[in-house]
Amino acid sequence: MSKLLEKVNSPADIKKLSVLELKTLAEEVRQFILESVSKTGGHLASNLGVVELTLALHYVFDFQHDKLLWDVGHQCYTHKIVTGRKDKFEKLRHVGGISGFPSPAESPYDQFSVGHAGTSIATAIGMALAEELAGKDKKRRANKIVTMIGDASIVNGTSFEALNNLGLVKRQMLIVLNDNSMAINKTVGAMAKYFAKVRLSHTYEGLRKTTRNILEHMPVIGKSVEETIERTKKGIRMALPASQMFESLHIPYFGPVDGHDIGSLIQLFEASAELNHPAILHVYTKKGKGFRPADQGPSTFHSTGPFKINGDTVEKSAAPGKRNFTTAFGEHLTELAEKDRRIVAITSAMCDGTGLMEFSKKFPGRFYDVGIAESAAVDIAAGMARQGAKPVVCIYSTFLQRSFDQIFQEVALQNLGVVFCIDRAGFVGSDGPTHHGLMDIGFMRMMPNIVLTAPANEIETQLALKFALAADKPVVIRYPKDAVPSEEFFRAACAKPFELAKSVTVKKSKGSAVAIVSYGAVLTEAMKAAALLTEKKVPVDVINARFAAPVDEKIGTLLRRGKRIVTVEDHAVACGFGSAVLEMAAAKGCSPKNVRVLGAPRRFIGHNSRDAQFMEAGVDADSIAETVRKMLKA
Repeated sequence: MSKLLEKVNSPADIKKLSVLELKTLAEEVRQFILESVSKTGGHLASNLGVVELTLALHYVFDFQHDKLLWDVGHQCYTHKIVTGRKDKFEKLRHVGGISGFPSPAESPYDQFSVGHAGTSIATAIGMALAEELAGKDKKRRANKIVTMIGDASIVNGTSFEALNNLGLVKRQMLIVLNDNSMAINKTVGAMAKYFAKVRLSHTYEGLRKTTRNILEHMPVIGKSVEETIERTKKGIRMALPASQMFESLHIPYFGPVDGHDIGSLIQLFEASAELNHPAILHVYTKKGKGFRPADQGPSTFHSTGPFKINGDTVEKSAAPGKRNFTTAFGEHLTELAEKDRRIVAITSAMCDGTGLMEFSKKFPGRFYDVGIAESAAVDIAAGMARQGAKPVVCIYSTFLQRSFDQIFQEVALQNLGVVFCIDRAGFVGSDGPTHHGLMDIGFMRMMPNIVLTAPANEIETQLALKFALAADKPVVIRYPKDAVPSEEFFRAACAKPFELAKSVTVKKSKGSAVAIVSYGAVLTEAMKAAALLTEKKVPVDVINARFAAPVDEKIGTLLRRGKRIVTVEDHAVACGFGSAVLEMAAAKGCSPKNVRVLGAPRRFIGHNSRDAQFMEAGVDADSIAETVRKMLKA
């Protein structure tokens, strides 16, 4: 560890340093992040870009008392390093180590566990209003409030709703707009073009001039918002597109400024801390700064596994990675789109992450990235389906939760043929509870008209897509962030075309009293459990359910005949596939004693490997086999 960084164990240590020493510290922190992430994996490019910005914030503010809120918390590594957690980076995002996101359970410096975009301004408003209420009753220093939001997050609908309500706040509140022109993929939309106009019109010297102008015209304490805006207009003429946009919402705007000039940032933060009303400070940062591969390929290094650094190059394992569900889905959708011009793909700032890169290149006129606007994505798809197109909405499970009402109102209620391809369904490993996709079956199964499917392997991924695109109703296809199973022992059984509400028997055993009914990719664990039981002379059947809504009536028939059922799913037990089977059992007058439901418990499960999360939830092969043995003994 470098010399200055060794001495930094809290923000108080930063405040003792000179600006020159802070610049040196920034490079040491950047190197520390690079070395740590190369060993553990994690979010790299975004964290390399906000080092100076974070150090300057901690230099000026006292976040033991003041409040710092992050929007999309994966850019918080520098913040964690300087708030006493650098020794825990050896196990970053691994069991026993720290989360890759802010976590109040780890530190009082973290206000919220943050995994979704667009939340920081609204939660900051809430905290500011609570501070105002408390200040009326107590004579005490008001806490300063700072929110850090990215250019891709501020275009989110919730952010705009919050900005529209910023007038509720009658005290200090600083919104730092970190503009690096990138979300995970390049930021899209009219707002992105708006920021790009400002960005392209500024040279480095221009940014320095802007900083000087801001400091010269920064209002003194007590000036009204109206006076702030007027002074800003007179003093800063070079940022008209962005300033006009925010001023139309009556929000004082300052910038843009260089997000890597730590000395100027400190001056700007010190000045803005004395304002008695909300304001936006627009800063430019470079995603991947200081590490050429991340600088040149920020999307590739947004979230990365471990790698070896060789100077300015990266050495990755020569062993080929396993083919995953995301890649398989993207390739099969592209193949189907070649045969049907009505197929279009829609995503929310997740082109690469949802496997749509090849589709976007082959069919640029049929690919739509709407940015971090999941609700809009669903409504756009509904409109396209109404006009005869075949929209495929590709969004991570955890982010699709944000569009619950649009799925209900504009898709399910209208019974429109929108296909939802839900990536990262189930446990996601090191990203942890903010990103687990454990609720999608629950919130979609209750909606009439929607069909829920889950492929168990690559063959079924292709078959599920064909089924969904041919259906004249909404269809959900969910699959995990995982390799597609390579096992041969159930491949042939899964090659049958999908038929609505029809399961597939993968293993039939003579004299079996129990059937393991699996939904989705956990079929691999179910088959491994069956093999373990066979070794112990315990015959079982294994059924690949394929559908969670509607559930195959054959499963109810098995229950009526006295067969015991163990359901297995990569989803929460509450409201999931197993719950659907229990509902069927109740409707048919079957005893619930003959059903065991295996899935995620009703609590948040931390970051770990996906296999370890399976074990914790009891959906691994050993746990399934043990459940069957206990059921037979009972």
